[in-house]
Amino acid sequence: FRYDLRSYSLLIHFLNPRATGLLLRWETHPVETQEIALPLTHGSVRARLYIPSGVAHPPGMVIVHGIHHLGIDEPRLVSFARAAAGSGYAVLTPEVAALADYHVDGTSIATIGESPAWLQQRLGTGPVTVVGVSFAGGLSLLAASDPRYAPHFRTLLLMGAYDDLARVSRFLATSEAELPDGGREAYKAHDYGAAIFVYSHLNQFFSAGDLDVAHLALRDWLWERPQDAQALLSQISPAGRATMDLLLARQIGQLRARLLDAIQANRSELSAISPEGKLGDLRVPVFVLHGTTDDIIPSTESLWLGKELPRKYLRALLITPAFSHVNPDKAASWRDELRLVRFLAGVLRAAN
Repeated sequence: FRYDLRSYSLLIHFLNPRATGLLLRWETHPVETQEIALPLTHGSVRARLYIPSGVAHPPGMVIVHGIHHLGIDEPRLVSFARAAAGSGYAVLTPEVAALADYHVDGTSIATIGESPAWLQQRLGTGPVTVVGVSFAGGLSLLAASDPRYAPHFRTLLLMGAYDDLARVSRFLATSEAELPDGGREAYKAHDYGAAIFVYSHLNQFFSAGDLDVAHLALRDWLWERPQDAQALLSQISPAGRATMDLLLARQIGQLRARLLDAIQANRSELSAISPEGKLGDLRVPVFVLHGTTDDIIPSTESLWLGKELPRKYLRALLITPAFSHVNPDKAASWRDELRLVRFLAGVLRAAN
């Protein structure tokens, strides 16, 4: 029951950092933050440490952000990290450069894997819980499966993670999610996802002479600066302009054939940074959470993970309308909210 209350408090503060109430005061600590230059083998990484006041030996938690140019400053990530710290956990949020630049890259695995080791040494309270958000979830699974990093993982929570990046990319191109039983489920994919794929593979959609300007224009559009993106379009060749116009107008269907060709051409690269087929040596307990209506990484990916993860280490899997892509859904029914509270209570209990 205590963990249910702690879970409820964390979720409420995730949604509304200013929320107040008797139960929330009982289960919430003041939080101090520290800016950290995290020393890793490949160089220092910007990070932030959230420390709960009045907790003598807090258990550790590393929360890894998804694809967003704000990185560790992304407001939802900050709210979640502060809420978790307020629940009594020392929370580290490392900045993953590739994810902040809208790339899913194998170099990120070392940053994710070494961060728990640093926090474990800093706290002296044993292995720490790792939370992989969105595209960081698949990378976190690969880190947890690596014997160099696994001893520092107490448990792993995946929030909207992927199993196979090529399969997710096909969903973003076709708005059809592939099911483990061979079926397909149709629902609208967010155009943001296809634009990220193009941004990561510009040379397969633009000529060499257009690459620099196309990079800047598409980056501005992804960073929600459409006027800056539009201002650059006159510098792109007619063929490149036609492609960029389709992306900026969200006409992904007209780029579908080219997207699918690029996905097939990059199959080995996408496979190398996908958990699919690489989880046989996993020895870390895993909790899997996915929003039913996630339109960037479809919830079917968690069904694939449910088949892929060693049964002994899959602690819980919840696909729920009470969660969207990376945050709770305020419109969920009380039953679904209760299931989410109970699921998160299990994560927090394991985190101790």
